[in-house]
Amino acid sequence: MKIIGCDFHTRYQQIAMLDEETGELVERRLEHENGEAHSFYRRVAQVNSGFAGAPCSVCERGEFHRFL
Repeated sequence: MKIIGCDFHTRYQQIAMLDEETGELVERRLEHENGEAHSFYRRVAQVNSGFAGAPCSVCERGEFHRFL
């Protein structure tokens, strides 16, 4: 199973992606202003990405509406 964790901030998101099968952990900082975060989630949502349907944990303090 693949799991994604997201920590939302005003200008960026800090994400971690875990592949439980391989143990691979990837951490990234995604900027909002340049569209990096939006592009990332569009790619993740694609069926062939391997992350489609993956559980996603969100940590936010009032900025989540900016992303939706």
